[in-house]
Amino acid sequence: MHGSPHIVSDVMTHTVVVVGRDAPFKEIVGLMAQWKVSALPVLEGEGRVIGVVSEADLLPKEEFRDSDPDRFTQLRRLPDLAKAGAVTAGELMTSPAVTVHSDATLAEAARIMGRHRVKRLPVVTGEGLLEGMVSRGDLLKVFMRSDDDLAEEIRREIVSHLFPAPLEPVHVGVVDGVVTLTGRIRDTSLVPVAARLVRAVEGVVDVECDLASGPAVTGPR
Repeated sequence: MHGSPHIVSDVMTHTVVVVGRDAPFKEIVGLMAQWKVSALPVLEGEGRVIGVVSEADLLPKEEFRDSDPDRFTQLRRLPDLAKAGAVTAGELMTSPAVTVHSDATLAEAARIMGRHRVKRLPVVTGEGLLEGMVSRGDLLKVFMRSDDDLAEEIRREIVSHLFPAPLEPVHVGVVDGVVTLTGRIRDTSLVPVAARLVRAVEGVVDVECDLASGPAVTGPR
């Protein structure tokens, strides 16, 4: 399915704002505000990602500014209390960083984000060197594909191969990303296969199949 961006490198941002381990708190806040990002990779050496500092890492400094947590809160939120007293990226960052490789599928990246409850991932090489960043918004770019583009890909890459000799032409309709397949085919056992393949096309929102077997329907003579 050549029209679909299947991997992270197709949608990731290549220009990334980064900080070093010694970057001070106020510099981090300023960079986030200037570049309108919610997290920054922390790099060391030749560009190896050693952690990520996010808005969530910065917030405890404000949260605990005027409070004196009870003992239960202290025990339950020790990491946050430690970050409330942190002043550099190295002290604030979450480490090791949750990362993804550029050849990972978009579904794999989405699962990593969901599992770790993060909004963006540094994209790294096998050696851990930074290549870019991918965000939730980047993964959702696939849903901006036009209905015509989706329909053309589904006809070319799925329908033409799965139903080469239908009883009547299989019609592919797409409205707001929802795909409808209609027509009469020789083998209805292929309907679940067709639905699964269409749903896997990047940008498809949902699939409705109205594919039946039997003689082609003709109009009145």
